[in-house]
Amino acid sequence: MIILGIDPGTQSIGYACIRWQKQNAALLDAGLLRVISRDPGERLCDIHAHLGSLLEKWNPDAAAVEKLFFTKNTKTAMAVSEARGAILLTILLRGIKVFEYTPLEVKKAITGQGRADKTQVKKIVQLTLPDARALRASDDVFDAIAIALTCGFLERFTTPLTK
Repeated sequence: MIILGIDPGTQSIGYACIRWQKQNAALLDAGLLRVISRDPGERLCDIHAHLGSLLEKWNPDAAAVEKLFFTKNTKTAMAVSEARGAILLTILLRGIKVFEYTPLEVKKAITGQGRADKTQVKKIVQLTLPDARALRASDDVFDAIAIALTCGFLERFTTPLTK
């Protein structure tokens, strides 16, 4: 089973594809989708196009997307919510099952503690996935890997999902 993990953002979106088999995971691909346009409408179209290409390449069985958490900056929260909308729509239009997790749920699933910091999450991700040890990537990418792993851990996939 292939799981796509997504860490939504307004200018860059972390993504990771993992192969999940009987509680074991292998990293297939990870990186950032860069959104360059300043125009909000064009930005959403860019997200749709970039993510569509990624979905075409990997054809995941499931997608895991980080839920928006409370933020004091309303403008940023709105922009990230719009990006999430484009992400979710792009995935759902392809008939892919979507799972959503809060940052707290991801941290707890990966480290056992809901209050873990990014360094702790990254360390556990690297211990869980040997391919991630050599990865020189931003926190957004490691967050996406952690989100994909969380989906595998929490959903306990034993049989493929029907698309």
